[in-house]
Amino acid sequence: MDWLERVAKLRRWTSNGARAPHKPLLLLYALGSHQRDADRELRYSEVEEELKRLLAEYGPSNPTTPAYPFHHLVNDGVWEVRTDGGTGSPGSGIGVLRSSGAAGRLAPELRSALRREPLLLGRLVRVLLDTHFAPSLHLELCEAVGLDLELAESGAVAGAEAAARRQRDRRMRELILTAYEFQCAFCGYDGMLGGTSVGLEAAHVRWWSHDGPDEVDNGLCLCSLHHKLLDKGVLGLGDDHRILVSRRFVGRSEASRQHVLALAGRPVIGPQAGTASVAAQHRAWHTRQVFRGEAREPVGVG
Repeated sequence: MDWLERVAKLRRWTSNGARAPHKPLLLLYALGSHQRDADRELRYSEVEEELKRLLAEYGPSNPTTPAYPFHHLVNDGVWEVRTDGGTGSPGSGIGVLRSSGAAGRLAPELRSALRREPLLLGRLVRVLLDTHFAPSLHLELCEAVGLDLELAESGAVAGAEAAARRQRDRRMRELILTAYEFQCAFCGYDGMLGGTSVGLEAAHVRWWSHDGPDEVDNGLCLCSLHHKLLDKGVLGLGDDHRILVSRRFVGRSEASRQHVLALAGRPVIGPQAGTASVAAQHRAWHTRQVFRGEAREPVGVG
């Protein structure tokens, strides 16, 4: 059975180019769950709210429900549903999915294939991402469904080695954005779309890949631009929680002056009272390992 082809051809409602990412989103969520715990079942009543948030943020603008893909994905041969009363989906009604104790997970044949071929997980994820979502959304979408794309594409390790590998905290983004009250800590950007933050990201100061923890005191809520510039070493954090701008950065346009150069010496916005700010050891790591060269003088100084 060619699982890549089957996943690429998920049966979806389409009309005049309209997007219908309901099944792909559920399948990405299920693959993320499988990566963390291959034996876990997803009880509809327990995952409904998370699936609704995914659909609201990454789906079409019209109202929708996760009950539809939870039931209908079974027809694609990659998903199974059982209830407290036995096997088989009870239907696509929200009430009956809740009351029957409906729970779903990847189909048995697909779970077996993933155990035999560790690299298959990453390939399936790539097919879903490339087929249904813009490239700029891929990493944040994986984060939203709790899927470690790097691990998936390298071939998931098994047994004790997998248990020993650090696991990402799926709550990191929500915790950081809440701590900084859903605004960029550098520029104050706070855009929303339909009640959901857009263009805001949870940035690690000390990178996860270099032992940075998924903790509020290692994070900043940043807009997409300033997250990228932090990770490239254009921006950093001083000991007094003021923004550093690298002398090596060159920008001649008004946009560069306004959005980057003018930040030099500004205090970080947030976090809210009672929340830990970025810890000294994480600021120091970023300054040593990422920040490029010396910092500029604050605007109007020197």
